[in-house]
Amino acid sequence: MSVPQYRKVAAVALAAGLGLSLAACSTKSDDPGADAGGKVTITVDCQPVGAEKDLLKNWNSDVAAFQRENPDITIKSVSVGQQCNNPPDFTARLAGGTMTDVFYGYMTDLQQVLDSGRAMDITPYATTENVPTWDSIDPALKEVFTDGGKVYGIPVKNYSMGLVYNRTLFAKAGLDADRPPKTWAEVRTAAKKIAAAGPGVAGYAEYSAGNTGGWHFTAELYSQGGQVLTEDGRRADFNNPMGRQVLQNLKDMRYTDDSMGSRQLLQWGDLLTSAAAGKVGMFIGAPDTTQAIVSQFKGRYQDWAVAPLPGQDGPAKATLGGGEGYFFKKDLTPEQVRAGLKWIAYEKLTVGKGQFDYVRAKPQNYPVGLPQPLLFAPGSQAQRQEIELRKANANVPVENFALFEANQLPIKGEPRNAQAIYAVLDAAMSGVLTDPKADIGALLATAEKKVNQLLASGS
Repeated sequence: MSVPQYRKVAAVALAAGLGLSLAACSTKSDDPGADAGGKVTITVDCQPVGAEKDLLKNWNSDVAAFQRENPDITIKSVSVGQQCNNPPDFTARLAGGTMTDVFYGYMTDLQQVLDSGRAMDITPYATTENVPTWDSIDPALKEVFTDGGKVYGIPVKNYSMGLVYNRTLFAKAGLDADRPPKTWAEVRTAAKKIAAAGPGVAGYAEYSAGNTGGWHFTAELYSQGGQVLTEDGRRADFNNPMGRQVLQNLKDMRYTDDSMGSRQLLQWGDLLTSAAAGKVGMFIGAPDTTQAIVSQFKGRYQDWAVAPLPGQDGPAKATLGGGEGYFFKKDLTPEQVRAGLKWIAYEKLTVGKGQFDYVRAKPQNYPVGLPQPLLFAPGSQAQRQEIELRKANANVPVENFALFEANQLPIKGEPRNAQAIYAVLDAAMSGVLTDPKADIGALLATAEKKVNQLLASGS
């Protein structure tokens, strides 16, 4: 995720502070990135943080192995936090030009990156020569990082959302963990039972700050069959019965049932910390959310399962899908671009290496067997190899994800100007979760007006 365009002015001030920490790692515009001996140096972000011991060890091991195979390339790693892309920090780095040479971003960040004028067109380099599995990557994922026929980024991960739930809390509440809720009414019923079964437990938890609330509103709107924008992308399209139902579901659980706990205004780490501590019964998220719960917040895999996203009166109409990739800083040399692509190919897009080194990951506190990512196109050799290797080395209870994998919903991408819109919708989400007298119609009308202003201004 990224931060909205209209918050760039505030971000510039933050960039001044961040510049000191990243400037030393960034390639200067007058630095060709190669020494007299022809060696190339590139800086790359999203190095795992120290708390992720196995992941950090793997990353450093991969950097060393890559450099042995490519002695003419030096990788300088930068950690930018647990999420890799904290929206305000990301925008600040763009504003200040302090990104690394090869920098991580969400699929929704393309427009912001292009607007910054700091992205490099890598179309001539996006080939199987530099990325051997390039032709195997799902074309829909590559399209997300393409604008006007030009390639600006390389996809490295994708996801779609479902209902993430705690099997242990289900059992404690007398619920059948093999039959999770299929509708929002069933979610409400289960949430009440979970909250009543243990003190301090939220039967259902929800984001409502830092753009995450708007992100989840969008996913829940998709489950209703709605859309955030009109088909032409010019106007808001959520101030309607489907949008009102999303907020009503949450308001009912929060205040009528008291099944969501009193702590609100949650962002990513807040919710997952509580989930890892056994204090959350259900929330919506992707299967890899369980990875963060375990590797970063010290939860247990056996507690967690994922089912399809609930619908209002039956199966959900659709679910939200997204992902992440890497962009390239403008004005890199051809040698630096090729070096960056080689590193991404090695670490993120080669079956058996990097993120797909399932043999190495199996004995670690890192999941093997989750149904995502599915970066490679169906039927491709790379996909077949990835699935076979994943199944052979699974170290998580794969049956806990079987319902999700077997009942794939239609996937809808995130709206244009997603992050700006999410920031607006945060207010609607926080409104119904913090004010028992919140007027849902008024909240959506205000959000609609603000989103239409954003769209009209071209932000």
